Amino acid sequence: MALNWVEIDLAALRHNFMQVRSRAGSRAGILAVVKSDAYGHGMVPVARELAAAGADFFGVSKCWEALKLRSAGIAQPILILAGIEPEDVPHVLEKDLRPAVYRPDHCRWLEEASRRAGKRARIHLKIDTGMGRLGVPDRELGPFLDQLMGFRHLEIEGVFSHLATSDEADKTFSHEQLHRFRTALQMFHDRAIPFRYAHIANSGGVLDIPEAHHQLVRPGIMLYGSPPSDEIRDPAPLKPVMTLKTKVLQIKWVAAGQSIGYGRTFICPRPMRIATIAVGYDDGYPRVLSNRGEALVRGRRAPIVGRVSMNLITLDVTHIPEAAEDDEVVLLGAQGPERITAEEIAEKAGTISYEIYCAVGKNPQRLFCNQTNGLA
Repeated sequence: MALNWVEIDLAALRHNFMQVRSRAGSRAGILAVVKSDAYGHGMVPVARELAAAGADFFGVSKCWEALKLRSAGIAQPILILAGIEPEDVPHVLEKDLRPAVYRPDHCRWLEEASRRAGKRARIHLKIDTGMGRLGVPDRELGPFLDQLMGFRHLEIEGVFSHLATSDEADKTFSHEQLHRFRTALQMFHDRAIPFRYAHIANSGGVLDIPEAHHQLVRPGIMLYGSPPSDEIRDPAPLKPVMTLKTKVLQIKWVAAGQSIGYGRTFICPRPMRIATIAVGYDDGYPRVLSNRGEALVRGRRAPIVGRVSMNLITLDVTHIPEAAEDDEVVLLGAQGPERITAEEIAEKAGTISYEIYCAVGKNPQRLFCNQTNGLA
């Protein structure tokens, strides 16, 4: 066994997917977002599990991610959310990928290559309804559509946008975006431009804004067991998918007045029983949690004392007399009756659960398991 490792619970992943299905109902398909290595959870194993569970589409950020899924046998349509570069065009046509399009030159690249190949490229046109990032600004959509109608080898399979504040309690701006999105969709109808899918609902939209579901929904963070924020009005009973585990390397008594770790940021106020564990910021655990974070040992919380270093952390286990060397330690996840969530870590670190998952998930020692059946 490695000194530290990440466990991915595929049964929890499937449970979360079914929560999406229950919210989306039978009317909307599910585009499962597995970009950035499935938020650190392992893109290929996650996609395979979700494909078996009934995912209709997958969403990635870059073309190489889509190619990796195709190489792994994923047959569902794959949307490349960030768009494409010229060198990606042959792969789009060969592997039947769906690029997001938001620039006229994207259309020209795909039109020319499709014409030469005698194919039609299926695209999803991205509209900026207020996020201010990628997308054709909705006020400029008319001229863009007029130009797009001249491309005979492009099939507009989807039209989509992205909600900026769906995870906030105040849905005012989300409803403004929905209005702008519907107005944009009407421009397609007015020009008799057909499309199959409209989609705008991310995890916050799936949970709190059913009128945003349209023909596809795009869950991301909720698949991995976290709500998009604590302001969600109608949360679902999600199950965390990722656990970060390590082991106790050494336990020793440290005298009162002795310092612990780099910079001597912790001085023992009394004799203390200190456990050194085999994880650090190289393993994605935030250094900012020095003297602030906690870990689970024998099902009890043990505070971090001293600095989080590259490969080691020190814990106060004075109050856990049964703690022993080689014990399993959990820094993210459950042990016995206790659980440390990504949201708890993120709050202490001044970030969001997404970043915690992506950082911790880079651990090369990643085990895929099933709550019921053990290792997958």
